[in-house]
Amino acid sequence: MTTIGFIGSGMIGGTVARLSVAAGHNVVMSNSRGPETLRELVAELGPLAAAATTGQAAEAGDLVVVSVPVKAFGDLPVKPLAGKPVLDTGNYYPQRDGHISELDTGALTSSELLQRYLAEAHVVKVFNNILFRHLRWLARPSGADDRSALPIAGDSEQAKAAVTAFLDSIGYDAVDAGTPAGAPRIRADLVGALR
Repeated sequence: MTTIGFIGSGMIGGTVARLSVAAGHNVVMSNSRGPETLRELVAELGPLAAAATTGQAAEAGDLVVVSVPVKAFGDLPVKPLAGKPVLDTGNYYPQRDGHISELDTGALTSSELLQRYLAEAHVVKVFNNILFRHLRWLARPSGADDRSALPIAGDSEQAKAAVTAFLDSIGYDAVDAGTPAGAPRIRADLVGALR
C-alpha cells in the first residue's frame, strides 16, 4: 500500500486525497496552518488519512503532492523530499506570486524553479491543467472507453513511471509530455484534460 504525502490540502490537494483514499492509499495531509486545521478533512477521508506537519507529510510519503503557490516554494521541507517523486500541481500567477523574472521571461518553467529548490527530489508536473471538480468527476476504471489522460512532465523516468502508476490507480491514464523544460507550458486556464 502506497502512502501519499500532501503539502497543501486545498481544492486540488483535497481532491487528489479523496481519489487516493478511494483507491486504497494511505494519505498524510498537511498545510501551512498546521495539523489541527485539518481535522474535518481527515475525518471525511476516514481511517486511511492522518494530519501532520509539512515535514512529517514529506517524510511519510512514498510520493508527495505539492500543491502550494509558487511564492511558497522556499518554505518547503527540502531534506525529507530528497530522492522522492514530488508531484507539482501548481501554476505561476504573478498577481498572486509576485513577479519572478525567470518565469516572466520564460527562461524557466515553474516546475524547473521547484526542482531548483528541491535539488535532490524528482519533480513531476501533473494535475495543473484540470479543474478540481473535473478531476473528481472524470476518474474512471482502467480500460474504460471514456477514461481521461493527464499530461506529466519530469526529468526522471523512474519518477514519471511511479506517477503514471499512481494516476492509473486513481482513475487516469498519463501522457508523457517530456521534461519540464521541453514540454509545452501546460496550464489550467489553457488546456483541459486530454482525452
